[in-house]
Amino acid sequence: MLLLGTCLLYCARVTVPICAVALSSYFNWDKKQSGVVLSSFFWGYCLTQIIGGHISDQIGGEKVLLLSASAWGFLTVLTPLLTHITSAHLVFMTSSRFLMGLLQGVYFPSLASLLSQRVRESERAFTYSTVGTGSQFGTLVIGGAGSLLLDWYGWESVFYFSGLLTLLWVYCTYKYLLSEKELIIPIDYLTRGLSISRQTKVPWKQLFRKAPIWAVIIAQLSTASTFFTLLSWLPTFFKETFPGSKGWVFNVVPWLVAIPTSLFSGFLSDHLINQGYRTITIRKFMQVIGSGVSSIFALCLGQTSSFCKAMVFASASVGLQTFNHSGISVNVQDLAPSCAGLLFGVANTGGALLGVICVYLAGYLIETTGSWISVFNLVAAVNSIGLCTFLLFGEAQRVDTDSVLSGTRLCFGKGWRLQFPLQEPPGPE
Repeated sequence: MLLLGTCLLYCARVTVPICAVALSSYFNWDKKQSGVVLSSFFWGYCLTQIIGGHISDQIGGEKVLLLSASAWGFLTVLTPLLTHITSAHLVFMTSSRFLMGLLQGVYFPSLASLLSQRVRESERAFTYSTVGTGSQFGTLVIGGAGSLLLDWYGWESVFYFSGLLTLLWVYCTYKYLLSEKELIIPIDYLTRGLSISRQTKVPWKQLFRKAPIWAVIIAQLSTASTFFTLLSWLPTFFKETFPGSKGWVFNVVPWLVAIPTSLFSGFLSDHLINQGYRTITIRKFMQVIGSGVSSIFALCLGQTSSFCKAMVFASASVGLQTFNHSGISVNVQDLAPSCAGLLFGVANTGGALLGVICVYLAGYLIETTGSWISVFNLVAAVNSIGLCTFLLFGEAQRVDTDSVLSGTRLCFGKGWRLQFPLQEPPGPE
């Protein structure tokens, strides 16, 4: 169900990029205005990452996931209805995307919190990669079905389709998978999640003195922002560069390729770790493929005038990016499993902020230069910065237990305190 939830998250998220050309034509927007609407999602997205991760560490990620999905499902369904009763279309769509970002910002920190507490290190990569394929599967579903609905019934139908599916998932999860007791959120837990008390205070100074923490944050914000850029602008790139191409082809094939590559990366990573290879070596190897090799294909995408070659390059770039699921995405859980949700929220906040800049800057570059090459150069440059930082400073040893100098570590999951020995038994890095 987490895989399906991630799928529907992206179905809702990608509705506007899929409909970007139709919306621009319908409301008479230029590229800069489209860039404002597309980037506004990330302004909201960055604001709820940290608090979403912290609350998930407190009350359980499954509760936060279900509440946020309910809200974004209703918003997606209501967007077309409300658009037709307002005259300020640009302002409304920008505000709607901002609110969508707020609601979806809690999802991946909550997921990281949930998996870090329930999945062993040697199984994290495959588990996260499997759940992470929902992002590609969701983009694939909305790319295929959404493109057909867009051609047949107009852009409004894409929103209805995505929103109603999300609400159906919420109902089924609530009805059949979670008991009423599991969904009850005690008031003291919620209060504790919204205000960090002395006993649950996050050891910011301890964490942010560690180079590996900064390495994974910089790498995460780089890969997240470039992924958001491609996710937002690839449909427009194919529509304008190859006017005769079919939306259900270029909106489907790259994400179809990404599903098996994501699963393979997780399987390969866990297999190599179980074979005795150092955890950090495997994490960095996966990141080289996810950020480095994928960027090479993104650069090739800007140089070709052949639709077939463009599809190959786009599919390779998007597909290989999924190796990040077995690199930095699980490295957060390696470094600090006790506060993985909150730490992932910090990293993803940076990614969302840079995503705002990159998505808007991409629209600006297209509008001013008239060339898509500059957009793919931007993607490669940002990816390179994150990759080099992670290769130099990345580690896989836990850094959330350094307060063992006093014999005690505070863990801010569910408001309890854990005792650790002064030295932990040796284990894989």
